[in-house]
Amino acid sequence: MRFSVQIRSSWSKARAGLLETGHGPILTPEFMPVGTQATVKAMTPADLDRIGTQIILANTFHLYLRPGHPVIKKLGGLHRFMNWPRPILTDSGGYQIFSLAKLMALNEQGITFRSPIDGSEHFLSPEKAVEIQTALGSDIMMVLDECLAYPASEEQVKKSIGLTSIWAKRCRQAWREHETEQALFGIIQGGTFPNQRRRSTESLLEIGFDGYAIGGLSVGESKEEMALAIETCEPLLPQDRPRYLMGVGRPEDLIKGVNLGMDLFDCVMPTRHARNGSLFTSIGPINIKNACWIEAEEPLDPACECYTCRNFSKAYLSHLYRANEILSSQLNTLHNLHFYLDLMSKIRQAIACDSFEEFSKKFLQKYNSVSIDNEIY
Repeated sequence: MRFSVQIRSSWSKARAGLLETGHGPILTPEFMPVGTQATVKAMTPADLDRIGTQIILANTFHLYLRPGHPVIKKLGGLHRFMNWPRPILTDSGGYQIFSLAKLMALNEQGITFRSPIDGSEHFLSPEKAVEIQTALGSDIMMVLDECLAYPASEEQVKKSIGLTSIWAKRCRQAWREHETEQALFGIIQGGTFPNQRRRSTESLLEIGFDGYAIGGLSVGESKEEMALAIETCEPLLPQDRPRYLMGVGRPEDLIKGVNLGMDLFDCVMPTRHARNGSLFTSIGPINIKNACWIEAEEPLDPACECYTCRNFSKAYLSHLYRANEILSSQLNTLHNLHFYLDLMSKIRQAIACDSFEEFSKKFLQKYNSVSIDNEIY
């Protein structure tokens, strides 16, 4: 993997870059649709291709439990398994263990947990996390880290960082032993405590990674706390490595993250919200199941060029949702992901023209211009 910053904003830390992988280049900043089970819900690979998807994220935890990484490796790796030719990032599975599984024991060796699928017992160590991701064949793999619930005390955070640093070092060693060309990213933790964020960042820099992710955010903290965590880490990070802000987020959060120097983002929000009828538009999010759209003949967003907006009315989308039709999830998801990826494309163009400040102000002004009391956040 190679990364280079191509253009920098003259007024902020926003930057446009090129991330080169074995499965193709990625122009940054970029948003990664989440493909939990080796599929972005309600989307085919052809759909993702048509809306300009450059990279997707797949979930190590779920793929380890089902169908299992040996199966995927035997069938040619994750790219071939899901017929996706472009880059894939896989997480380590740590977050899902803490959020979905029954935690049995956690120590320096790893995590013992029970599967939420069948209750079977499993053990995940840093070495195992790398082994699984190596078998999957993703372009970018993540280290195993401990994900604390929010809020956490500084003492809890301090202890967690120590464990995460030990695991990160072991992941790095295991990655070297596999002699893989896959990139390995470290994950910065530290909660909402700036001194702990610095400590975690410095610890990872000593180990050395291909890229650095800021984790443990978008878990209930305020926007001010999120911004402070990013602002604390960013000056310490090397300029020639990609920065990944994990689990973020809303359109306004993407703009803020880019403004603060971040390169990669992911979140289930556009796909999950789509299935629940919450759709992003240039004047803000709307809930398509509300009664006011039953007879609305206009497109969802006249400013959008996606297949959904060019071919269907709000009334039809409202009908599909109310009728619980599969097409509802498909059309809604296609639109929401197109909205996110189009936003990132416009952000890259604005950085290239050194007009990111002006673009951000205009976008947010329009996005917040109409108060529509029908979001389902």
